[in-house]
Amino acid sequence: MDLAKQLELYIPYNQQEEKDRQVILKALNLKDIFFRTNEMCHITSSAWIVNSDFTKVLMAYHRIYDSWAWLGGHNDGNTDCLQVAIQEAKEESGLKNIVPLSDSIFSIEVLTVDGHEKKGSYVSSHLHLNITYLLQADENEEVHIKEDENKGVKWFLMEEVEKVSSEPWFIKRIYNKLNQKVKQTVTK
Repeated sequence: MDLAKQLELYIPYNQQEEKDRQVILKALNLKDIFFRTNEMCHITSSAWIVNSDFTKVLMAYHRIYDSWAWLGGHNDGNTDCLQVAIQEAKEESGLKNIVPLSDSIFSIEVLTVDGHEKKGSYVSSHLHLNITYLLQADENEEVHIKEDENKGVKWFLMEEVEKVSSEPWFIKRIYNKLNQKVKQTVTK
């Protein structure tokens, strides 16, 4: 199923998701929306990775943002956002066994990215039109950093996420929301 159809069927969790869904649906008509060559905005895919008992979340210490953060990345032409989320999570964590808990979108976000240096070149400020999936992995499997992207990969108790991230907007609007949604998923 294409992303537009998935987004049309997606039931927003809150007002942020409803507004962001509208923005992403409009942006799907833009040229190169799945490529970084669209320098204003492009589709990205993220993973909220939980352990088997839903008490911990896997995070990476992101070099650009200098903070513990979720895993994910650019689609770079791939329109299968779930596949991208899994691939990015594996690349960034070293984990080999990551499985989706559902093929459905778990969360959506429009994220601002400040201008920064990447591989010696300046990248202008832009938007990530982000699609998040709920994935699961074994917390005992060995993890590895991806030198060019992160300085560490570690499991944290869900309650620790707001203490380890240094990005207030992400803590308030994204990570807390994701943890709440996980808790609701577990109690169903």
